[in-house]
Amino acid sequence: MMDRTDRHFRFFLRQIARRPLLYTEMLTTGAILHGKRAKLLGFSPEEKPLALQVGGDDPRELAECARIAQDLGYDEVNLNVGCPSDRVQNGNFGACLMQEPQRVAEAITAMTQAVKIPVTVKHRIGVDECDRYEDMAEFVRIVSEAGCQRFTVHARKAWLKGLSPKENRTVPPLRYEDVYRLKRDFPHLFIEINGGFKELTQIREQYQYVDAVMVGRAAYDNPFLLATVDRDMYGEDYPLPTRSQVVEGMLGYCDRWVAHGYKLHSISRHMLQLFTGQPGTKAWKRYLSDHAHIPGAGAEVLTAALAQVPNPDLCPD
Repeated sequence: MMDRTDRHFRFFLRQIARRPLLYTEMLTTGAILHGKRAKLLGFSPEEKPLALQVGGDDPRELAECARIAQDLGYDEVNLNVGCPSDRVQNGNFGACLMQEPQRVAEAITAMTQAVKIPVTVKHRIGVDECDRYEDMAEFVRIVSEAGCQRFTVHARKAWLKGLSPKENRTVPPLRYEDVYRLKRDFPHLFIEINGGFKELTQIREQYQYVDAVMVGRAAYDNPFLLATVDRDMYGEDYPLPTRSQVVEGMLGYCDRWVAHGYKLHSISRHMLQLFTGQPGTKAWKRYLSDHAHIPGAGAEVLTAALAQVPNPDLCPD
């Protein structure tokens, strides 16, 4: 998610859940090839498993980005064919590429030939008037034959004109059945569903129809939603974290980055929703918002904010 799933948010999420695959923000091929690579692509080992999400339409450039990702230690490269923003359309990538499945297939061929790590695709169920199930199935058939074996499907169509990116996440109706049908028709492919999931009970229900579930904004708006995922979805038996332990896990990390000249706010802004739905959440957010931007602020601000919250050691169960 743009401006959200940066390395600091990912490190924060790893204090809550160790096993789910995490994604970078979508980065364009131009940014990866010509930008400040260390800043854009750097990550901590604790963030893995980690996928680099790329936006672009030139097979050679995408193949080079895949090589860079593999060399840096990413576990997967994901081609975004789902973003509907004007900026993405003007660059001829994102959701508009669903109308050019052969071009996507050429990109996938180039990328899979360049690397050994998985190359995957995230897409919508349709674009504009090209939104029949048959259109999506044909897209998946062509792209899978080019070498892609994992598809993450946002179960809404995208309107390229007339709706903002935010509206494209809420206005087009969810059509989960189209994704379920895709899995039935392509049982050999790994099909992951995305869109509208806010509760673990909803997520668990999906596994009778598809192979995996991608959770986006719900994980940002309520990160502790993932607190039991390692146990419930992956069968791990280590102790579940408390919110207090999550904060403690961030203290040294924050001080290291502040010592290198970064503002605490660039990290703590991702932590504001840690106590969503809990007593003290307003006090937690208020203290962080009022103090994290102060020059020289460090991990002591997190400790003081935690002191505003009653019962921060409650177990997620």
